[in-house]
Amino acid sequence: MTPPESGITVLGVDNILFTVGDLNEAVEFYTALGLPLAFRMDEPGIALFRLGGEPAGLLVRRGEISAAAGSGEGRPRLWLEVADARVTARTLRETGVAALADPFPVATGWTVEVADPWGNVVGFTDYTTMPERGRGA
Repeated sequence: MTPPESGITVLGVDNILFTVGDLNEAVEFYTALGLPLAFRMDEPGIALFRLGGEPAGLLVRRGEISAAAGSGEGRPRLWLEVADARVTARTLRETGVAALADPFPVATGWTVEVADPWGNVVGFTDYTTMPERGRGA
C-alpha cells in the first residue's frame, strides 16, 4: 500500500465526540440505545460509551449547544452496524425512543436514525443486502 501524499496515515477511529446540554439526560438517552457506559466524570462533564467490541467510543461532553446548528440533514451522524435495522427500530420504539423517520433502504441494507435531545444523530444500519461487507462476514 502506498502512503498518502500528506504523509498522514489514519490507523482508525479513536473516539466520536458529541456536545450535549445535560450529562444526566445524555447518559439516560445513550444507555436506552443500548450503549454501555464505560465511564462518567461529572466535574469535567464527560461520559464515554462503548460501541460494540470496537476500541473507539462515543464521548459526550457537556457544553453550549448553538441553536443555529439545528438538527436533521446537516447534523453530524454516527452510524452503528446492527444485525437488522428494522428490528432495531421496533426495539427502540418499544423502549420509547422515537426514530427520525421509518427505516430507509441504503446500499447495504436498511438504516434507522434517532436524535438525542441536542440534535446529535445516531443511525443503526445493517448489511442485509450485502452481508459479505458486514462484520459477520
